[in-house]
Amino acid sequence: MLNDTYKHRGLRKKLVETIRAKGIKDKAVLQAINAIPRHLFLDSSFLEFAYQDQAFPIGSGQTISQPYTVAFQTEILEIKPGDTVLEVGTGSGYQACVFGEMGAKVFTIERQKKLFDKTKKFLTQFNYRIKVFYGDGYKGLPAFSPFDKIIVTAGAPFIPEELLKQLKIGGRLVIPVDIDSGLQEMTCIRRISENDYEKRLHGQFRFVPMLGKKAND
Repeated sequence: MLNDTYKHRGLRKKLVETIRAKGIKDKAVLQAINAIPRHLFLDSSFLEFAYQDQAFPIGSGQTISQPYTVAFQTEILEIKPGDTVLEVGTGSGYQACVFGEMGAKVFTIERQKKLFDKTKKFLTQFNYRIKVFYGDGYKGLPAFSPFDKIIVTAGAPFIPEELLKQLKIGGRLVIPVDIDSGLQEMTCIRRISENDYEKRLHGQFRFVPMLGKKAND
């Protein structure tokens, strides 16, 4: 059962005010953050901190992103109801639910088997259009492409060519690309035509690394 109390809802309102104060303006993004019970995505030891604007461990060496970062990436993507979104790095499923709450149809891929199994089962509690896949994020999901929007939720050493190919013309890819010493540059790529892309940079962030070839689980 989804346990969402009056207290949790009050803490979410405060969180929304925090990320609004940091510069997030998109009302649909703020409403989605306000609607989703983030405490349900965390291990019980972190419950009392669930509505702080921080990242927390979720097992398998991964984290649930800081709410501001989730909101920032979502705002750059310009999610519209009905968009098809590919998410590389399902993690806890929180970001996928933000997209679902905004009316998107989400295809999300996770390459940590334990995390995939746990999150796929967990997400069945929510009434969103989210399909969870186990696989290599660098390859995306060509069978379901092209996508309106693609997001990568881990620090990538480069921009995978396969993901660019899976974008619709007019679509956007938001990806944190490694620069140095564990920092990434938030990069937004817009597909202008069959062969042309426009790139914009949106400042520095710190993400867990995007994993290489599928590891032994």
